[in-house]
Amino acid sequence: MKSKLTTRAVAARILASVSAGESLVRALPTGLEPLSQENRPLVQELVYGTLREWPRLEGIALQLLNKPPRAKDADILCLILTGIHQLSGLNVPAHAAVGETVEAAKSLGKSWAAGLINGCLRNYQRQKDTLEHKLTQSQGHALPQWLWEEICEQWPNQADEIARASREHPPMTLRVNQQRVSRADYINQLLNAGIPVTAHPNIGTALTLQTPRPVSSIPGFLEGCSSVQDASAQLAAYFLQPQNQESIFDACAAPGGKACHLLECAPSAQVLAADISDQRLEGVRENSIRLNLPLDIRVVNATQADAMLESRQFDAILADVPCSATGVMRRNPDIKLTRKASDIQTFVQQQREILAGLWPLVKPGGRLLYVTCSLLEAENDKIIEASQAQLPQCKVLQLAGETGLSTRFGVQTLPSPTGGDGLYFSLLKKMATDPCV
Repeated sequence: MKSKLTTRAVAARILASVSAGESLVRALPTGLEPLSQENRPLVQELVYGTLREWPRLEGIALQLLNKPPRAKDADILCLILTGIHQLSGLNVPAHAAVGETVEAAKSLGKSWAAGLINGCLRNYQRQKDTLEHKLTQSQGHALPQWLWEEICEQWPNQADEIARASREHPPMTLRVNQQRVSRADYINQLLNAGIPVTAHPNIGTALTLQTPRPVSSIPGFLEGCSSVQDASAQLAAYFLQPQNQESIFDACAAPGGKACHLLECAPSAQVLAADISDQRLEGVRENSIRLNLPLDIRVVNATQADAMLESRQFDAILADVPCSATGVMRRNPDIKLTRKASDIQTFVQQQREILAGLWPLVKPGGRLLYVTCSLLEAENDKIIEASQAQLPQCKVLQLAGETGLSTRFGVQTLPSPTGGDGLYFSLLKKMATDPCV
């Protein structure tokens, strides 16, 4: 690195990498690596906050610019977006937001952009209400146009809340390991340690911290009393209902939260946790070791599971499949920038292939829980509708519960600013004979 970059310059570099197509999961650690620990939180806040607001911020910036910066100067556009975010969404004094963002351009070796950035941010301060008023509906809700249209069509009564949730910091929710401690006792431990929590009203293992904090400071966490897991994600074990002595296959297990939850619910079950690469399974191993849970962990491609597992069969299979992740945008805000409408059909094809690959491994009388973190019917009910006709001996079972909305073939949770993420669940049973015959 030729010169030391300021924190805002580092944030702009990370955002520019994401805008060029790199995932945030890769771009963020690489960008943070040269920074001291005390400077990293500000960069993370700038990056995540700017991405959560990207469609709105970009809509404002394009009104302020005569023309967008060239591709090689994407970091300058990103600096302008972070500056607007600081002025509109963070408790940063205006003089610091403007001054430090201008200085960031100089540290990037682009002093020519200092006046451009200063002018844009000063004009935003003067014209804020007018600029915000000229935004389209999708920009005002901080969602890409195609996704806003899909959400409005499929969830017209909940669209505003979904959009609002996508712009919020996600809550930090724990799953209590009830093999070690009851939720009531664990809540008392946390309260005694000065950590305010709220118990989920409908999910008996879930509680949410009032303020997120490092897991190392949470009593009992390192000893396996709890795990970080979104409340909606904890429904997977509730709907699959694992039983002791059953053989269970978590086919897309990374990072391991759901697989571990299955064993916490049924300690004598035999759980195989698999994913497509050894790298993706690292988190599964770490979780199983911390929780002292005997998971069988191996690399398996779910679309080829029948051949790779030599036609082994299971009482229950959990298929938490790759998807658009439109229900977890607050956790993966780069989706607002990188996800395209054309991506959905690619996911749909993959989802169909995974179900076709896993179905032969379900024992007659066994069950498969299909899960996505998508809000889109194309990846949810329509997948199950097609599978019901194409998979032999397949029957869709009704899911009951007080959390989520019933759909034609399952249950959908919707993201809310203070609640869980947006996940879809559908439970399939393999009948002894084909129910359609």
